[in-house]
Amino acid sequence: MERFDAVVVGGGIIGLAAAWRAQARGLRVCVVERGEAGRGATHAAAGVLAPDPETPGFTRLARRSAELWPAFADELGDVGYTRCGSLVLRFDDAELEDGWLDGATCRALEPGIAGDVTGGLLLDEDAQVDPRRVVDELRARVTDLRTHTDVVDTSPEHVELADGTRLAAERVVLALGAWSAYRIARRLPVHPVKGQTLRLRGPLPATRIIRSEHVYVVPRANGETVLGATIEDAGYDTTPTDEATELLLRQAIRAVPAVAELELVESVASLRPGTPDDGPLIGEWEGYLVATGHYRNGILLAPITAEALAALLVGDAPPAEALEFEPARFEV
Repeated sequence: MERFDAVVVGGGIIGLAAAWRAQARGLRVCVVERGEAGRGATHAAAGVLAPDPETPGFTRLARRSAELWPAFADELGDVGYTRCGSLVLRFDDAELEDGWLDGATCRALEPGIAGDVTGGLLLDEDAQVDPRRVVDELRARVTDLRTHTDVVDTSPEHVELADGTRLAAERVVLALGAWSAYRIARRLPVHPVKGQTLRLRGPLPATRIIRSEHVYVVPRANGETVLGATIEDAGYDTTPTDEATELLLRQAIRAVPAVAELELVESVASLRPGTPDDGPLIGEWEGYLVATGHYRNGILLAPITAEALAALLVGDAPPAEALEFEPARFEV
């Protein structure tokens, strides 16, 4: 039996980042992933670094993680991190609230947006990163990463693999995303939420992230534009559909007509890990450490989740902002 300080089950951005940070604290860590590392929700993610749900306490958690991202990205190298800002569009005739720009000002900032935009909110602090490049760098830094390795049994002290190998651990970390409750942790309050994104090529349609009620448009310096994302209740189905592709293109062109000139090069769908309150699960649960339930914010929350898990693994207090998201909040 091989022995580790921690075995992390799940090799997406959350599991890999947690393992990397734990290694930095001197721990011997193994990451086990049933497929290719980073090919689940991380692979489909657009990498928008902006808060999403209105879960109590979430804004504090998200802002703290956003503050950690520049240093996190610097350590990894060129992962496409840029504080490009967002422009949130509206099309109704309601009176603009304080802080909102009128349509003409929005079009002066971003000429590619629709001519009937009536207002916009400029969020200069919003940023983006390329999740696929982040995962590439994390994979290179995790000392013991075992891919295409299925887990058949776990306890808080061990992980058993399909080939009969047993990995003993001081702590087992569950970071399986939407698959957390599929087989291993059935009582964990996590459910899959399907999301589809598109990748296009051509002249960038904007300089900032453009967000409207139903879609976001993420232009990248490498000539790629990402459109996202659908929200579908489809169980564990991860098949991209023509209907979702057409919907995203239609919504994106409605907000940013310049998108119509781009070439569609990829359509990908994956599963986000949802929870009853849309907040993540970070902390102790039935003897395990858990890092899942990040829903649409796994990329944004990776740095603070990794810090929290690494602290817990060595017996330190996690960041205060993470305390509201302990899994115990759902225990009856």
